[in-house]
Amino acid sequence: MIVESSGTLTRLAGPVAEAAGLRDARLYNVVRVGRRRLIGEVIRLHVDRTVIQIYEDTSGLQVGSSVIDTGEPLTVELGPGLLGRVFDGVQRPLPALAADESGPFGRPFIRRGIELPSIDRDRSWDITFCVKEGDRVTSGDVLATTPETSALDHRILVPVGVSGRITSLGKATAQAEDPVVWIDGAPVPMTTRWPVRRRRPASLRLDPSAPLITGQRVVDTLFPLARGGSATIPGGFGTGKTVHEQTLAKWADADVIVYVACGERGNELAQVLEEFPNLEDPRTGAPLMERTILIANTSNMPVAAREASIYTGITIAEYYRDQGYDVALLADSTSRWGEALREVSSRLEEMPGEEGYPAYLPSRLSEFYERAGAVMSLGSEPRAGSVSVVGAVSPPGGDFSEPVTQYSLRLAGTFWSLDGDLARRRHFPAIHWTRSYSLYDLGAWFDESVADDWTEQRGWALEVLGQEEELQNIVQLLGIDVLAPNERVTFQTGRILREDFMQQSAFDEIDAFCPLGKQYWMLRVIHRFHEQLFGKVDESTDIDRATSLGVLADIARMRSWPPDEAEARGRDLIARIDQEVGSL
Repeated sequence: MIVESSGTLTRLAGPVAEAAGLRDARLYNVVRVGRRRLIGEVIRLHVDRTVIQIYEDTSGLQVGSSVIDTGEPLTVELGPGLLGRVFDGVQRPLPALAADESGPFGRPFIRRGIELPSIDRDRSWDITFCVKEGDRVTSGDVLATTPETSALDHRILVPVGVSGRITSLGKATAQAEDPVVWIDGAPVPMTTRWPVRRRRPASLRLDPSAPLITGQRVVDTLFPLARGGSATIPGGFGTGKTVHEQTLAKWADADVIVYVACGERGNELAQVLEEFPNLEDPRTGAPLMERTILIANTSNMPVAAREASIYTGITIAEYYRDQGYDVALLADSTSRWGEALREVSSRLEEMPGEEGYPAYLPSRLSEFYERAGAVMSLGSEPRAGSVSVVGAVSPPGGDFSEPVTQYSLRLAGTFWSLDGDLARRRHFPAIHWTRSYSLYDLGAWFDESVADDWTEQRGWALEVLGQEEELQNIVQLLGIDVLAPNERVTFQTGRILREDFMQQSAFDEIDAFCPLGKQYWMLRVIHRFHEQLFGKVDESTDIDRATSLGVLADIARMRSWPPDEAEARGRDLIARIDQEVGSL
């Protein structure tokens, strides 16, 4: 039984407070501060005082205010009704919070200390039972399903730590707090709670062996992300981090999207909230929000709640993973999260580390990224599910040597380096090909699932792009005429790869998503052009004519190919390349 204890506020410094009298407080317990009952969390314990970080605006608080220890850690509610919702950093439903018209001029106003259930208590769900009376179940078994949206069936699981025999079934139509079944006489409600700082258990952790398909050529072909892997996207202002993450949210091959806006500008998030409900899910034709959960904690919201928002998002993602779904968590951005840690650390008067960040920044980042993974869930019939994490980083001034970027590089398996020069030249996605990498060995999957020479084609493209980068430096100093004929061919092929293959418009109806089969044939056509021309030219060849063949215009138009015609058009274009190059 949880017993609340009370104390008194003795010190206040922004979002950090100290209280006396909380003798039974434990680390990371949730507390309520002042007459408004502002939500906070215990972050440090001393003999005679307790240090608290408050997740709301502390204006008006004063020394002597009451502090109540709830006796519970910070938890989230898990159950049907999460999809399509917008929450703040501690899982309070923002639309419901904003429904209060008591603000200035009758406008919506989010009152401090307000307590609302995260899941709608009045909504009814149609239940399809997967068990019957007398069945023996264990943690993670599927008790029942309910259609949460048109895109996804919600699987109601036996809570962690519970096992026994089904003694009774609930009603066919139930609400959030109604029991679904009774196990050994104890009711099991539809919703459950879980501490956000504790990883949800699984029966087996799997090696990443398949890619998370995004439809972005530079990602899928050159720097793929494994399903259940982690990636980081560092980039300065204006390099397209947010647009890239929103593109992944729409096109990534994931069942559920959890988008955590951590400390981003309010106008950017307002645009997301306006656009996402109107976007059509390419997988189902329904609104994209039907498989999306937004965690919103903008830069003008209380800074301490930024830290909680990351843990709230990853816990919700693990919950859907345990149901057997593939989840993509997009965090924008971990830099703002690190800044929140730095501010709270300075209020605690801790010894600063590099650039003022706390010394525990690497361990906190690793706690987040290491919760990504592909697993077999608990249960007598385990299900495979995954959480893929993509964290955007906003290094000040685009300086990749700053701590958050460097620590993220050590933890993430894929690195997509956004380049300011590419963005200024309107080359999007602005992922730089010589600075990015992927540590996931997915070549066998691509060779088996797409084409048996996929790995060969990818290796050739990376090699040519590296050579073209070196030739670019020579050309800028001495001009293109100093290059040998074969170097001119490599230089031209590198330009084709950059402009006709790697560039991709997120706003073009056909080019926004490029299936793997189309990616392969586009790359194979470019490879054939290079191969044929490279073996043809010599010192006597008119190199200007050789590098300006008419077929190049058709290569530039490959991005507009309908995906189902890619192979036929690719073969036709290869035949034309052989003919035109052969006539030189």
